[in-house]
Amino acid sequence: MNNPRLRATRADKDGLARRPWRGTVREYDLFKELTVALVVMGILTLGLSAIFGSPDEASVTLKSWANAAPADFVATATAELAGSSETAGYGPPYNNTPDATQTLGPLDLQSLSGVQLPIDTANDLVIDPLSTLNAPPPELADWVKASDAQRTGWSTAYSDALAKATDNDPANVAADAGAYGPVPVLTDSLLTMAKQGALDGVLAAKGDFYNFDYTLGTLFLGDGAYFGDLATAQHLTGDQWGMMNETGNTPGQSWLWLFSFWYQVEPFASAPNADLLVVLLMLLLSVALTLAPFIPGLRDIPRWIPVHRLIWRDYYRRR
Repeated sequence: MNNPRLRATRADKDGLARRPWRGTVREYDLFKELTVALVVMGILTLGLSAIFGSPDEASVTLKSWANAAPADFVATATAELAGSSETAGYGPPYNNTPDATQTLGPLDLQSLSGVQLPIDTANDLVIDPLSTLNAPPPELADWVKASDAQRTGWSTAYSDALAKATDNDPANVAADAGAYGPVPVLTDSLLTMAKQGALDGVLAAKGDFYNFDYTLGTLFLGDGAYFGDLATAQHLTGDQWGMMNETGNTPGQSWLWLFSFWYQVEPFASAPNADLLVVLLMLLLSVALTLAPFIPGLRDIPRWIPVHRLIWRDYYRRR
């Protein structure tokens, strides 16, 4: 406290705070600012939105999928019964499929949380929805009574037959009812249910009157080829703008550019564990940004590139 240099520094700071403002002074019209903010900017926002806004694409539903690509819907429903769909083999948080997670050496972040949303694709996406019908197909009982091995055999046989059929159309499947069991009837009933729009509601209901959890329907839709084909047609697969892209030629959310950028460059682009690598890299960059004021060299960049002097040029000119 008795350091003369310290007392002089504090005196200089106190004097600067009490010093009268000698910079530019002009009138300030609060009403004018409010008018510009609400009216002018509102009109400008609406105009730019009308010209450059994103197209209002209709939502993709199980109903629209079933009506537009019934063969793909049936093939996907069969894969859900067989346990061969992407969701069935995804691993945590949906199931415990071995070797399904992305790892980096011993690090396995995907398995840390465990199975938090257990999903049995056959029951949750096909059998349970069919059981809610007023008149469920009689073949449903045959499926319930069968062994796991028998169910797998039926589903696999029908899936293979669909792959060989012309246009993968169930109507063109070679007749072999014994090999397919109840699978053709079950998938056809589910297709009818989806075409009528009932399947969307059943998968989203979960016994609750109000529900905003569309996990089951979204996973079912993602397991088919139809949704991916729509994304490819709109250039939304990540090979151009990644998560920044919007439908048509409209740019999307720019705040995701850095995250999606890494998927376009090596070694991330071809790495089987790209998601884990990108997440870890972004975590590292976020920590570096947080600690920027404490990292020598990095914290000195504003002094080397004095952009702030251009922003507050009046202050530095007087100084």
